Amino acid sequence: MPATPETVEVDFITPRHLAGGGDPAWITVPLHRACGWSHGNDPLMPRVLLSSPDQKALLRLEPDPDGQWWTLHRAAEPDRPAWYASFGARTPVELIAAVTDALTDPAPAADAPSDPYGALRQTGWSPYGDNGLVSPDKTAYIERLGTPADLEAWFVTVTLGMHQKVWQARFGEHTPPHVVAAFTGALADPKPVLRIDNGRSLPTLDPSVVTRQTTDVLALYVAGALEERVHTLAARHATAPTVSVPSRQPPARNNRSR
Repeated sequence: MPATPETVEVDFITPRHLAGGGDPAWITVPLHRACGWSHGNDPLMPRVLLSSPDQKALLRLEPDPDGQWWTLHRAAEPDRPAWYASFGARTPVELIAAVTDALTDPAPAADAPSDPYGALRQTGWSPYGDNGLVSPDKTAYIERLGTPADLEAWFVTVTLGMHQKVWQARFGEHTPPHVVAAFTGALADPKPVLRIDNGRSLPTLDPSVVTRQTTDVLALYVAGALEERVHTLAARHATAPTVSVPSRQPPARNNRSR
């Protein structure tokens, strides 16, 4: 009698900006295996350092209870000063991955979005303050700070209530617009993100704010998602055309909303 395939209980979370941080490997493993970023190894230090092949970009992941956990620095280039981006601990890895994917793309599309507000406006974000937008549920907002005479920095902040900040993303004044737009495009994406920790990392379980749809998914599909991501990103660097493999949708069982 054939063995019953193993399943994993998965939570699909919306809105994605309240899904918690997720697995850092979603960012670090593809950078190393698909994009050639090198890493140091110090088992006595609770941090990860990854540097790009040209040594012009450095990604640091370091627990900091009083600040940002993820920091990306890009060195100056002939046509652009140095810039940085940083992300709080509970910034969903899917949003940070959109930034690293845009940064490492060897051939960005000519029509890649460059307006950080574009995707947000299309999904119902409304004006906030002098130069910002707020999400329809009022839990996330983006601001561009500075004066018209000076280049400005971008701040994306997610909150619960008046005083509980969940996470913040910051983009320095010289960050390329398409990189910020990649982040806000992922932020605006209405598709849920999956988590397998039974809601422990969610900043809130309030059903009026967060929707959890719990589903049993075949374990092999969950385990293979990262590998598929690595192969997809590695294919961008291939010199010969590659045949795209359609993304597989995991079969769902026992749908339950929480």
